[in-house]
This record gives sequence, C-alpha cells and structure tokens, in this order.
Amino acid sequence: MSAWPRNLPFAAFMGLVLVTGATAAQESFRVELGGEGDTLGDMRPVFLPFESRPLPAISPAEVARRYQRLFQSSDEPEVRIDALNRLGNIRDRSGEDVGFSPAEEEQAYRQAIDSYEAILERGAYAGRLDELLYQMAKAHALTGQPEASIQRLEQLVGLYPGSPLVSEARFRLAEHAFAAGDYARAETGYRQLLESSQAGELGTKARYMLGWSQFKQGSAAWNRAAGTFVTVLDEFLPDSASLSTVAESNVDTIDDTFRVLALMASRKQGPESLVTWLEGAGHPAWEHLLFDRLADYYAVRGETLASVETHEAFFDWAPEHPSEPAFRLQLVEVWRAAGDPDQARRARAEFVAQYRPLEAYSALGAEHQARWQEFSRELADHAYARGSRFLKEEQDELARDAFRTAAGFYEGLAERVNHAGEVLRLAGDARLQAGQYPLALTDFRQAAYEQTGFAEAADAGWAGIVLLRDGVDGRKTDEAFAPGLSDLTGEADRFLSRFPGDPRGISLMADLAARWLSVGDQTLALDYSARVIGSSGASSDERFAAWQVTARIRQQNGEYGLAERAWNQALKLAESEGVSARVSGQTEELRQQLATVVYRQGEQAAAAGRVDEAVRHFERVAPILPGSEIAIKARYDAANTLLKAAAWGPAVANLEEFRKAFPNHGLAEGISEKLVLAWTESGDYTRAASELLQASANQADPWSYRLRAAELLDRAGNLVERNQLYRDYLAANPSPGDGQQHQQLQTLRYQLMESTEDADYWREALVAAELDSPWHSDASLEWAARASLVLGARAAAAFTRIGLDHPLEQSLARKQEALETARQRFQDAEALGGEQVRSESLFRRAELYRGLANDLMASSVPAELNEMEAMQYQMLLEEEAYPFEEKAIALHRQNHQRITSSGYDPWIGRSLSILAELHPGRYERNLKWLSWNMEVGDGA
Repeated sequence: MSAWPRNLPFAAFMGLVLVTGATAAQESFRVELGGEGDTLGDMRPVFLPFESRPLPAISPAEVARRYQRLFQSSDEPEVRIDALNRLGNIRDRSGEDVGFSPAEEEQAYRQAIDSYEAILERGAYAGRLDELLYQMAKAHALTGQPEASIQRLEQLVGLYPGSPLVSEARFRLAEHAFAAGDYARAETGYRQLLESSQAGELGTKARYMLGWSQFKQGSAAWNRAAGTFVTVLDEFLPDSASLSTVAESNVDTIDDTFRVLALMASRKQGPESLVTWLEGAGHPAWEHLLFDRLADYYAVRGETLASVETHEAFFDWAPEHPSEPAFRLQLVEVWRAAGDPDQARRARAEFVAQYRPLEAYSALGAEHQARWQEFSRELADHAYARGSRFLKEEQDELARDAFRTAAGFYEGLAERVNHAGEVLRLAGDARLQAGQYPLALTDFRQAAYEQTGFAEAADAGWAGIVLLRDGVDGRKTDEAFAPGLSDLTGEADRFLSRFPGDPRGISLMADLAARWLSVGDQTLALDYSARVIGSSGASSDERFAAWQVTARIRQQNGEYGLAERAWNQALKLAESEGVSARVSGQTEELRQQLATVVYRQGEQAAAAGRVDEAVRHFERVAPILPGSEIAIKARYDAANTLLKAAAWGPAVANLEEFRKAFPNHGLAEGISEKLVLAWTESGDYTRAASELLQASANQADPWSYRLRAAELLDRAGNLVERNQLYRDYLAANPSPGDGQQHQQLQTLRYQLMESTEDADYWREALVAAELDSPWHSDASLEWAARASLVLGARAAAAFTRIGLDHPLEQSLARKQEALETARQRFQDAEALGGEQVRSESLFRRAELYRGLANDLMASSVPAELNEMEAMQYQMLLEEEAYPFEEKAIALHRQNHQRITSSGYDPWIGRSLSILAELHPGRYERNLKWLSWNMEVGDGA
C-alpha cells in the first residue's frame, strides 16, 4: 500500500489510557476539546493509517539506497516510476526515514510526472494502467496539483472499476470532497466505498469519515452521524477485553469518536440523546466511556448540573454496571470542582449508602473500598463536628440528628476495617450525644471487648460504665434504656476482668460498694469494699470510701467492734496527707460515727449486764468527740448503768459530776430524780429529801417535790421539818380535784394532828374538810369522826366548866352555847363515823343534857329572895331542868336500844349504868341481855 497518507494530520486520543476490567475508574479518561477548532465547522477528524505488508528481511535503508540510485541513474520512465513507488512503500512499511528527503522527494515526483506523461503519450505501458493513473494522482498530489490528482483518480474509478485500487481512489475522492467542504458528496463517496465489496481495510476509516461527513452537515444529520460513530466504536471496541488492548495507532481515532458523540449530545438533549443512540446498540462494552465523556464535557464547561444529570442517566441506563462505583466517585469530584462542598458531601454520602450492604461493598475493588472507607470517615467526622457546633449553640434537636448521622457512618465504617476500635468508640460517643443510649452501649462494648490491638479499649469500656452509671442515677434514661444496679455491676465485672490493671477499676469498685450498701445488699457491698482495701494501687480516697462502706455495714449489723475498727481506719485516712478536700472535710462526721459505735458497745454491754465493760465503753466516747452530745449522753448513761446495777455510791458520784459539768443540759433535769433514787435506796433519806427540796425551787409546781421530800423526812424521823412542809402546803389552801387528792390532804392533817401541839386546830381542819368534801374514804371518815368526838369531848369539858352564876340568864346562855357546840361536834362525828361512833356520840350527848339538868338544879338561889320566893325559884329551876334530864334519859335509852341492831359495846354499857342510876328499879338488874327488834323514835 502506498505511503501517501502518512503526512495527514492526527488528533490526540483520550487524555489518559483506557483502564482495564469491570472496575475501571472513570478518572482514567478525560474530555479535552478545543484543540481542534473553535467551532463545529472547524472541527476535523483524525485519520487511520494504512496497514502495510511485511518487510523483507534486509535493511530498509540499504534497499532504499539501491532504489534511489536506480531512480537517479535510469533514463527509462517505467524504471524510474517503479523505483520511486518502491521507495515510498519501503518508507511507509518500515516507519524509518529512508530514501529521499522531503525536498528531494518533491523534486523526484516532479521528474516522475514527466515520465508519466511520456508513457501516456506513447499509449503503451508494460504495467497496469490503473496503477499508472493511481501513481500519477499521487504525484500530482505531492507536487501541489490537487485538481490534476482528482482528475486521475476519477479516471481510475471510471476506466477501471474492478481495479483493486478503486477502493483507495474512492476514499481519496471522498476525502477531497470532505476537504472542500462538500460534506454531502463526501458522505456519498464514503457510503459507496462501504457498500462496495472493495472497502477492505479502508472500511473502518471510511466509516469513521462517513460519520464526520454527516456531522459536518449540521444537527439535522446528527442522528445519522451518531449511528455511524456507534458502529465505528463497536468495530474498535467489540467487547470488554478490547478496552484494555487498544492499539496505540487507534487511540486518537477512538478518542475523537467519543469526543464528537459527546459534543452532539450536549448540543441536543444531553444524556437523553445518548440513550436514544444507544438503544439500538443494546449495551456495548464502551457505553460507560460515552456517558463519562459527556459528563466530563459538561464539567469542563462548568455545567455542573448537566454533568450530574449525565451520571444519573447512566445509573438509570445501566444499573449495576461495573463502572458505577467510578461514576459515583466522579460525581464527588464534579461537585468539588464546582466549589459546592455540601453537594460533594452529599455525593459521598450516596456513594457510602450505595455500597453499605456487605454484598455491594465486597464487589468493589480495593481502590474503591479504600475510597468508601475514606468517605465514611470524612462524613462521620463532619457530622460529629456539626453536632458539636449545634450543641454549643443549644440547638439540641439539630445536634441529636447530626450525632445520629455521624454514628451511622462510624458504625458502617467499623464493619469494613480491620482495626475498628477507635471508630466504634467514636460511634458510641455519637450515639451517646444523640441520646441513643442502648446503641451507644453496644458500640462501646464492641470497641472495648471485641477489638484486638485497640490501645484505647479501656477508655471505651469505661465509657460504657459511665453510661450505665448515668442510667442508674437517672441522668440518662428513656423507654429503651433504664438499667439497674445489677446491669452496672455486670458491666463493671466485665471491665475489671478485661482491664485488671486499669486504675479506674478501683474507684469503680468503691462506687459499687457504696451503691450496693444503699440498696441493702451487704454481701456485694462488703465484697467490693474488701477488694478495694486489698488493692495495692488504691488511693487514700478510694480506701477511705471502702472503709466507710465496711464500717456502715458492720454498724448496721450491730457488729460495733468491727465497725469501730473500720471507722478508725477511715478517720486515720481522712487525717492523713494527700487526701482530697472532700475526704479531709469529713473528719468531724467520722469522729461522730466512731463515737456512736463505741457508745453502742456500751449499750450492748449494759444490756448484757456487763456493768464495768459498759462503763468503760461509755467513758471512751468523750476522748473521741469531746463536748459532743453523744459524749455527754455516754457520760450520763455510764451513771445510769451504775444506778441500775445498784452501785449507789459510784452512781451518785457520776451523777453529781455530770450535773456539775453540764448544769444546763437537758439530761441534767433528770439527775435529781436519780440522785433521790440512789440516796433513797441507800437509806440516806435526809439527802434525798434535801435534793427534792432543792429541785422544787425550779419547778412550776414545787409542792409535788416538797411533799415527796416530806415523806422522806418522815422516813428519816425528822418530823419537825416534815410538819413544817405540811403546814406550808396546807396554808396555801390547796383545793382537791378528786378523791385521791382529798385523801392526801386529810392524811397530812391527820399526821399533823397526831404529831403537833396544835392538834385541835388540825382536828377542826380535818373535820371541816371531810364534811365539805364530796369524796370520802374509810380512813378519812374514821379520822374525822374521831377528831370530831375529841373536839366534842373538849367542848363538853368546856361546857362542864361553865358555872351557872347570877345573873343566871347570862351564864345559862353561855352554858347552852357551849352545850350546842359540843352537841354539834358529836352529831358531826355521827355523820362521819356512822355506827362506829354512834354509841359514844349518843352517850356524850345524853351526858351533856344530864349535866345541864344537874347544873340547873345545883345552881344557887339568889340571896335577895325570901323563903317563898326561894322555893318558887327552886321549883322553877326544877321545871327548867326536867326537860334536859328527860332528854338525857331518852338518849341513853336510844343508846340502850342499839343493842338489838349493833350489839353491846362499852358506851352502851355506860348508858345502862347511867339509866340504872336514874331508874334503879328498872335498869339495876343482873340480866343476861338478849337482842330483840324494837323501834325507837327519839330524835334528841
């Protein structure tokens, strides 16, 4: 084949070489327009080279040198033309610059034209004339005579239609028409070549140029051009394997074909046009390259949305295409190049979401998997940063949404990387910020316990601990997350087992000990406390907390000795250097607790009857907490313990010391009673009474104390002081409120009556109080009745001592008044004593009347009376005395008659003696008295 086409221009193929395989990245090809014309009319196609035949096995330069010498030395036109043809063939097939230089070649062809003309003029040529015409056309073309060249080609086609050179002649005629801008004629020429049976190896190039001829005719012919170009691509790239085996000589042509198809689509309906043109071709192996070229074209021109639409159209046209990941990645680059980070981020998110399923992710190549991981981390970090910003701006709902998004990306990434610990920890933190506590806990657990080689696994585990602890405390709860203390404990045990050397584990155990104590599980509380105490790495604060829990449990269980040991340890730690201010500030409370358990030991010993031990414990309280309430109470209880043990002497000493030390304390108010008890029980009634009298001075009702003191003075035999207290009390005219109080007052009057010189005063008071009171007792009635009889007897004696002197009226009046006083006393006695004193009362009343009668009869007669007047006066006295004597007899009789109802007693006997004296015939008899019933009605 002639080397004629070697100097024609070639366009550049795609900017990057096509990649191989189903996962070829679309970044590997780019559209580069603008280098071949500024307008559609300026655009020109690139051309395919002719395929040459095999070269002989000698040096091309040597062969060319011989043919060059032959051309220069021969005078025969045929020889010269043949040599020139062979030089061209050798240069074309070898690809080496051999033979004539360009200037020499042009000069050689000018000389050859003369030879061609000479042969034609002779009309005789030993070779084929079709070849001669072909060579003349070439010579004219190389010497700048295109019209002459076309004329020879037309002659060749017209004269020799069956020549093997016709195909090339037709091609060059169509080329000439294309170069002249006659695109319709060029289209016809290319089509005639393709429809003939002689296209041969020029067919591909002719089809390519056919497409360009159609393209140059304008948009009306573009659908035809597109169909032609699709066929060209099918010929160059028939299957997927061909994408990776493109010959370097075809690169520019293929690239130019994609370029012009993309250009036409962009001027029509964009990706819709591509879909239309491809519908008849099915799904060729190169379809993704065409969509990619159009998308890149838009992107270069800044038509971002059109580029994005082209990508999306490809997804719709060829879903699940092997190049889809590359296209989705290129979407990210399109938005990034457009300066729209939000859309670029959205494209990343779509890429991540598209290949989130394990099957889809596994189908990606290693490079695309790496990009997926990169995007996931970028998106997660960005969402987390947004959440943090919203949180700072107090836009809580937006913050939670952002954190949920971040967590989703982190979790998806964790499923795809080998060492996911850090990613899971971040996912857990994002879930935590989003309020999705169960999911956060799951992420923390996976980071801590399911990832090998994660340096911060302990931190992740601790985050889970903190989350559960906040849940237990109510700071982080919802319907799906309400952990209990058992949940926290289980997580803690897992953490402690997995990270035994983590220093936070000790504080965790200390915290659990306190928590289990608060809910009453002493076994677990003691277990965790013991583990803290036994940990060599425990801080002073942690040991302090553990000892506190131990102490409280021992104290709750009544194990006060063990509790004291634990409180002592806690106090020692609190007073040591290096503890926190929180701990050092609890020393006062610790001493209080220590004092309490020591005090409780005293109580236990006292209850068990171990008096000495109890007192020792009570006495140990004050040095622990001097001046405290519990120390004061312990000192008080020490005295009480001695008191209950009947250790009167030590008890009194302790009580008196307590009152002296704490005179104003509330407990001091009861000291007097205890001292009174101690002195009373020890027989020192006088000191007991003195204590009561002192205490009475501070009482609103002092007399309850004074009367008790009086009783103690009575027991001590000190009747003088006792009686004075009674007198003082009764002088206050106390008014009884009930029978008991009345009895008490009467008792005091009776005791005064029995033990003082003014007994009659107290008899009168006793009788008057009894007569006025609505309450009575057998004792008070008896006391009052006897007192009234005594008073009556004293009044009767006074009556007897009153003589009837002149003037008789006056002395008699005094006598009768005295009688009435005595009689009333006796009647009061009867009213109070009843049957027990009636006999004596009747006798004494009768004697009053008999005495009055006797005194009247014995009274002297006035001296100034004569004998008659004296006799009359005496008779008058007898008449006055007679009723009194009769009254006396009646009362004695009434007393006598009581024998039938009450039996005989001495006072009845005395009445009988008086009656026998007054009526000896009737009453002075030796009789045996029998009782009988009779009715007596004397009201005297």
